[in-house]
Amino acid sequence: MPNKNILINAVTINEAKDSSEIENIITTYDELFKAMAQSGYESPAAKEVVNYRTALWHGYELLKENQILTTNMVVEIQGYIEKNRAGIRKLPGTVLKNETTGEIVYTPPSGEQEILYLMSNLERYINEDYDNVDRLLKLAVIHYQFECIHPFYDGNGRTGRIINVLYLVLKDLLDSPILYLSKYIIRNKSAYYRLLQGVSTNRNWEEWVLYILDGIEQTSEETLLLIKKINSVVDKTSEEIKAVLPKIYSRELIDLLFYEFYTKINYIEKGLNVSRKTASGYLASLEEVGFLTSQIVGKQKVYLNKALFDVVQEAGR
Repeated sequence: MPNKNILINAVTINEAKDSSEIENIITTYDELFKAMAQSGYESPAAKEVVNYRTALWHGYELLKENQILTTNMVVEIQGYIEKNRAGIRKLPGTVLKNETTGEIVYTPPSGEQEILYLMSNLERYINEDYDNVDRLLKLAVIHYQFECIHPFYDGNGRTGRIINVLYLVLKDLLDSPILYLSKYIIRNKSAYYRLLQGVSTNRNWEEWVLYILDGIEQTSEETLLLIKKINSVVDKTSEEIKAVLPKIYSRELIDLLFYEFYTKINYIEKGLNVSRKTASGYLASLEEVGFLTSQIVGKQKVYLNKALFDVVQEAGR
């Protein structure tokens, strides 16, 4: 893509929404748009999704900086998701129950020292390639092991799904954090929990590994399709703005309009190094010819890129 941040932002908002939905945190794209545009927006579910995306970005930046994935980094990521510093579980009593029957289906390890020992073991497995095991197979093992350790009071599922993509970036299977299994897990949620349990109770690794590999294949194909759709919308919009509003057209303007599915006057002002009046005029012109639609969110006017919004929303279905 001309600007891969466009894709990363589009994909990560869907991942944040889907990963949160697995934990029964449900929101709409309209609420997400408002929560992203206004820091004090009141929808708790939308804010949790935005927190997840922030955690994901932070984890990616830590990984690129350190070229390693450590327990401390995982703790930091979970802190961004939950907006607290509870860290590794210290108190006993954590159990996982069947949501329907209330039956205890799994009791994870207990005690901070035991959990830290197991996380240290997992950390070595993630970072050291001392065997010839294919990295996608290792991903399936890593995800299972992390979810079984269940190191936090809350946010384990979402943290584990961030670890998945960071591992793929760490091992150079991705150059950007753009492949997420959450949508696949939602479609196959009962199988996900059944197969996790199957490894714990029957050591049924084969079905679990095949499930993860199938998810990677399906998600890869869907992500490639999304890339093509976003590229097409970017190119079409770029050509139309160049034809209709040649005086304001620039590649930098296009990048700013597609960085998120919304923009503000100050984003254009800073991004193009123009005056506030000029930035406001650009956005008004773009809205007048139908490229953007404006809304008042909080005390600010926010401009929605409807074409990108529709592509992201469709990909999330």
